[in-house]
Amino acid sequence: MKKITVFFLGIFCFCASFPSLAQTTEDSRKIETYLNGIKTLKASFVQTAGNGNTAEGKLYIEKPNKIRMEYDSPVNVLIVGDGRDIVYNDKDLDQVTHFDYDDIPASLILSNDVKIDGKNFKIVDFYKDAGTTEAVIEYQKNQDIGPITLVFGNRPFELKQWKIVDSQGIEVVVSLYNSEKDAELPASLFKFKKQKNPLDFNKMR
Repeated sequence: MKKITVFFLGIFCFCASFPSLAQTTEDSRKIETYLNGIKTLKASFVQTAGNGNTAEGKLYIEKPNKIRMEYDSPVNVLIVGDGRDIVYNDKDLDQVTHFDYDDIPASLILSNDVKIDGKNFKIVDFYKDAGTTEAVIEYQKNQDIGPITLVFGNRPFELKQWKIVDSQGIEVVVSLYNSEKDAELPASLFKFKKQKNPLDFNKMR
């Protein structure tokens, strides 16, 4: 598998920390309310990694548990979650990999019932200033996956970024731009249909 594949799979694993300030119950509730209040979300994104890899694309989310990440050329990758599982399609390799939602930290963003109560999810590091709020959130019921860092803009309060660290210790950051919340999204976005590789054209004849 190409090294670039490891970069994108980094979306699904994390172990990091930064200097923390004690969050209040109000802070936790604010994050809960925002995440639970999302019906749909679409945005442009820029994904960067500590090893220098960069990619751009479009993100679509529909609660609960539906996601689509379309990467722009020259990266030939598509990620689709239909609510049952998540498909990672490397078109260059003509390879499709399936993931369970229970195995990825990003499933927090897709959940319809986020409870940061120390039993379901727990904030283990926290920072807030006038412009941003950052929270590292652990999955209490599944210790096999690492936490995820969520970064919010405070004015207005909205998700701007999430951070993870992959299994090789490389930090991966997904930054969102031009976000639009609760727009109507076509159901076809969340249905995966494998495209035929143009190199196989002769086999189709």
